Amino acid sequence: MLSNLLIVLPIFALVLTGWLARRLGALGPNATREVNRVVVYLALPALLFDITANAVPSEIWQPGFLAAFTAGCAVVFAVTIWMRMRQGAQLADAAIDGLNTSYANTGFMGFPLLLAVIGESAMAATLVATIVTACILFAVAIILIESGLQTETRRRDIARKICLSLVKNPLLIAPVLGGVVMANGVGLPDALNTYLKLLGGAASPCALIALGLFLADNSGRQPRAGTRVQNVLVALKLIAQPAVTWIIAVPVLRLPSEMAHVVVLLAALPTGTGPFMLAEFYEREALLTGRVVLITTVLSVGTLSLYLAVAG
Repeated sequence: MLSNLLIVLPIFALVLTGWLARRLGALGPNATREVNRVVVYLALPALLFDITANAVPSEIWQPGFLAAFTAGCAVVFAVTIWMRMRQGAQLADAAIDGLNTSYANTGFMGFPLLLAVIGESAMAATLVATIVTACILFAVAIILIESGLQTETRRRDIARKICLSLVKNPLLIAPVLGGVVMANGVGLPDALNTYLKLLGGAASPCALIALGLFLADNSGRQPRAGTRVQNVLVALKLIAQPAVTWIIAVPVLRLPSEMAHVVVLLAALPTGTGPFMLAEFYEREALLTGRVVLITTVLSVGTLSLYLAVAG
């Protein structure tokens, strides 16, 4: 448990940094929006391009792992959207809630945790999980959000506006361009790689600082009904996603024990910062999403330790 706590401490420190910066007046009321725009338009696209462009096809092609992790994400994502829309939520809000329950923090927590628990052999699988969450799942959520926000009534107009929105979205364009680079086997110059590492490395820290800024401005504003939804989303992320992933990995696909262990451990990670970036950027349920990120991160210290104890 101590090793898990040491891994999540920097996350809380960055959130606290943002919270203190706002409370002490170092940053103004527009800081949340501007810092998050740096993430959405600059840092995260650089990170997504870097991940995909520098991926090695032979290393990331792990069909069993890919099927188990992707299916686990997809099932929980779809069930959450269905459940929230049955409760009266709009598609855009439901899509963000779907991310809240299926977007594991593979980048910021996955790599150090898997390296400590399993070793170098788990790094390729962690990269695959990061691509699935940060590129594929993220892209699906953005498409659903953009679809839900359209006000046109004619299908042709809706489709045209959605396509225009998607083409202009750097969070979709960056991984697509990176995939093209990877598929063509083009090596990036060292200077460009350094630039991408520097800019992309700011994505998670800035997103966590933005979360702290946002919480400093919005503490105590969530209604009781929102708390009930929040608790359900937390349970779906920390309990349902790893459980569904285990069912797919072990009884259904019969993956080797170490691969099954890796895929379940990655699915059991708390919610990453991606959902909050979108929630704040699109101004949809940012407070609920921010709290889900924080609460799942806190509780994951216990849930991950419990899983590791049971898994042996």
